[in-house]
Amino acid sequence: MFTGIITDVGLIKSITRGSGGKWGDTRMIVTTNYHTATIDIGASISHSGACMTVTEKGDNWYSIDVSDESISKTTMGRWSVGTKVNLERPLTGSSEMGGHLVTGHVDAVAKVLSIEEISGSHKISFMVPDEISFGIAAKGSITIDGISLTINNVKNNIFDVNIIPHTWNVTTIKDLQLGMEVNIEIDLIARYLARYFENKKA
Repeated sequence: MFTGIITDVGLIKSITRGSGGKWGDTRMIVTTNYHTATIDIGASISHSGACMTVTEKGDNWYSIDVSDESISKTTMGRWSVGTKVNLERPLTGSSEMGGHLVTGHVDAVAKVLSIEEISGSHKISFMVPDEISFGIAAKGSITIDGISLTINNVKNNIFDVNIIPHTWNVTTIKDLQLGMEVNIEIDLIARYLARYFENKKA
């Protein structure tokens, strides 16, 4: 579990496609400011909203093996050497709950429709696929590339968020441009409510 509060911005150092079996994972090496001696092999880290397992590590770097499923359902398939990624280590018993409960399981990819600077902050509009629009609610929580944010306005499958200067400066969201895609995770409660009513109808 995560909170959507970004604690580092990592850099993709290398990408290697596995081979030799029925399928091959994609190994990515990520450079980080985290003290990697405190990261266990097998630990989970959120990478722009996608939870991945640490498979190897060294000074200021670690590797992750990304499945074809993750490649196809997130923006990770479009990452390249030099791509910046938002990083968050998982909750501990003493962690401050500064955002909202985030699983690190990406629900869909959304597209940037507009970016507008307003009094030092930035309003960004996104379009999500119709199948997850049920989980988008005004004043509700959403995770965009791993960042916990509050939804301002919603119309059908389009919503906007306000990005304060601090979040703008310490995450990758400042690098977004029109038409770019981001990883979206809807609120955990919305997901379970939708499942509940789906079964109730059945």
